[in-house]
Amino acid sequence: MTAKQHTTVTVNGRVYQRDVEPRLTLADFLRHELHLGGTHVGCEHGVCGACTVLINGRAAHSCLTLAVQADGAEVTTVEGLKNRETGQLHPIQQAFVDAHGLQCGFCTPGFLMTTLELLRDNPEPSDEEIKEALGGNLCRCTGYESIMASVQLAARRLRESGGV
Repeated sequence: MTAKQHTTVTVNGRVYQRDVEPRLTLADFLRHELHLGGTHVGCEHGVCGACTVLINGRAAHSCLTLAVQADGAEVTTVEGLKNRETGQLHPIQQAFVDAHGLQCGFCTPGFLMTTLELLRDNPEPSDEEIKEALGGNLCRCTGYESIMASVQLAARRLRESGGV
């Protein structure tokens, strides 16, 4: 039996301390230990992007990251986007709703988190830059046109409101 490792991680602004199995993925930690079901697990190989979260501000596949690797890190999940005080959706979330960038919703959390990183780094991305940034996320429903439109709408709204 493998000894559990003490792990402290800040998720969506809240500090959690847990003793976890060294082989536990960050995705499973978020879903099963913290009961944050917004991080979806699709392929479990880092190909689909559904499990994308931000670790210290950078997009990462939580299915390929061990929970113990996040020790001391700040993790942002899709649940961390909505305004905690008002319940208002983040402008990126609202843009995906308004531009119909989601259908079944399974891939949506990964697209939202990837878009957040993209627009923090590049508030005015070209279509090619959007395609490049979202290249690690797969969708089986939308055909990507509405996702592209959603990212463009989010970028415009964030620029108009002063940023991410």
